[in-house]
Amino acid sequence: MMARNRGFTLLELLVAMFIAAVMFAMGYGAINQALISRGALQEQQARLIEVQTAVRVLEQDFVQLAPRPIRQPVGDGYLSALIGDPTQQPFVQLTRGGWANPTGLQRPGLQRVAYFLDKDTLRREYWTVLDPTLASTTIKRDLLTHVKAVTVRYMDISRQWQVQWPGTGVAGAQGQEEILRGRPIAVEITLETEDWGKLVRIVEVPG
Repeated sequence: MMARNRGFTLLELLVAMFIAAVMFAMGYGAINQALISRGALQEQQARLIEVQTAVRVLEQDFVQLAPRPIRQPVGDGYLSALIGDPTQQPFVQLTRGGWANPTGLQRPGLQRVAYFLDKDTLRREYWTVLDPTLASTTIKRDLLTHVKAVTVRYMDISRQWQVQWPGTGVAGAQGQEEILRGRPIAVEITLETEDWGKLVRIVEVPG
């Protein structure tokens, strides 16, 4: 009877506590690693969505490129339907169609948009009027962060890539009109990011 009622010894309790502590530490490490992996995965997914959205918006703007010049903000002359200059900001400015109007506002379906690279952020801006003045303001949207550089090339009708648009050298009123309304047949967009490297997208511009 005394043998059956004997309790645990101190050594047995210490061994049991040690085993429980080891198991708890292993379980905590596994849970903590799972939480870290989940957080990293969520960050990667958010980054992927950000990149995909930026590329999609760029592609949609160029696909819907409209041959519609706009008036100079000061009212003297016109700006081309597409202006691409890597040496200035915005580095791209264009007129696009397909501007959604779900509320039926009194405005055209054409929209003037511009792209800026501000430090490491790719930003899209658009005007609420097609022919803005110096007093007109823009609606701004940051598309992509951690951007090192953006390069845009334009394929002309002779299938040559140009780093600037429009080209020059066409004289006369008719030639000037062609310059103002001219569009490339394709556009190559290269986004150089800090984490994903270079992302290249070629967009065909409908004729």
